[in-house]
Amino acid sequence: MIQPAKRLDSVQEYYFSKKLREVRELLAAGKPIINMGIGSPDLQPPSNVVEAIQHSLQDATAHKYQSYQGLPALRSAISAFYFDKFGVQTNSETEVLPLMGSKEGIMHISMAFLNEGDQALIPNPGYPTYTSVTKLVGATPLFYDLNAANNWQPDFEALEKNDLTKVKIMWVNYPHMPTGTNAIKSTFEKLIAFGKKHQILIVNDNPYSFILNETPKSLLQVDGAKDIALELNSLSKTFNMAGWRVGMVLGNQNYINQILKVKSNMDSGMFYGIQKGAIAALQLDDAWFLAQNKIYKERRDLVWQLADKLNCTYDKKATGLFVWAKVPEGKKSEAVTDTILYENDIFITPGIVFGSQGEGYIRFSLCVTSAIIKEAIARI
Repeated sequence: MIQPAKRLDSVQEYYFSKKLREVRELLAAGKPIINMGIGSPDLQPPSNVVEAIQHSLQDATAHKYQSYQGLPALRSAISAFYFDKFGVQTNSETEVLPLMGSKEGIMHISMAFLNEGDQALIPNPGYPTYTSVTKLVGATPLFYDLNAANNWQPDFEALEKNDLTKVKIMWVNYPHMPTGTNAIKSTFEKLIAFGKKHQILIVNDNPYSFILNETPKSLLQVDGAKDIALELNSLSKTFNMAGWRVGMVLGNQNYINQILKVKSNMDSGMFYGIQKGAIAALQLDDAWFLAQNKIYKERRDLVWQLADKLNCTYDKKATGLFVWAKVPEGKKSEAVTDTILYENDIFITPGIVFGSQGEGYIRFSLCVTSAIIKEAIARI
């Protein structure tokens, strides 16, 4: 056997990859599993987005290699979207880079800025990919705790007590996944000041801004943010285009150019038709967001009922595609979710997956129909 690279010693198979395999086995055995664990939108993309990709297929350049930087029209659409929704001005030629999903961007940014032995500040709880990618590039995760008592915001006094000399990147994610905590302007201002003080690149991962959220915010709204920050975003959740793999990173020209060096050696450009569909999505008016959120609100109300049945507590001010709920005192999150899976045939994500600060919590996805959520309530 050829031995795998040592970098794989530091990472494990993604929890959902392993757990969903078990869920599929239960389904194959005839179990009527309800999957409320994954944030993969079940709703359809906008019809004009689908039409845009269909109509593009006969274009003369549709099936050729595409630019690593994406179509100029796509970069312009991203720039216009950020100005319209956040009031953030960007140069579409130099400060916008389309990505094949924001997950790709996490790897590209890490490869562009982290050397072996460097450190990255990672939220706990937080998206597990920040940790695994940091390890894959030979850097070291340095976790900063978030907790309910502090509204899941960074504790800057605690951060300042760390030795930050090796830290190159700080990952932040507001609206926060998994807790649903919304972005706060003062937190963003403190993050930019912290990054400048310690010369740490602040990267906000921002794919949940428009889901059940009346006040979308961007880190780039803060004065001087481009000097020390990048922002990732995605069409996956906002426009039900998860499988299309369309994301973006925005920031100053120097940072974008470093990321492009990595990206241009790893892919050959996004498929033309997908780019045309993305342009159509980014040009939608607010009626789209209102219609989506009406559906998600109905589902969230039902998930709250389900959480009540499980004697869980939750924050009704939270936003995003999930409900983050605290399990009864003394119970472990994975023990709770496994019991529900094996006794009630419902898959819910244990909070421990997102870090030690997620222990004692579980996460429900809103990516299932109201009828299915009602069935889950009935089973409990």
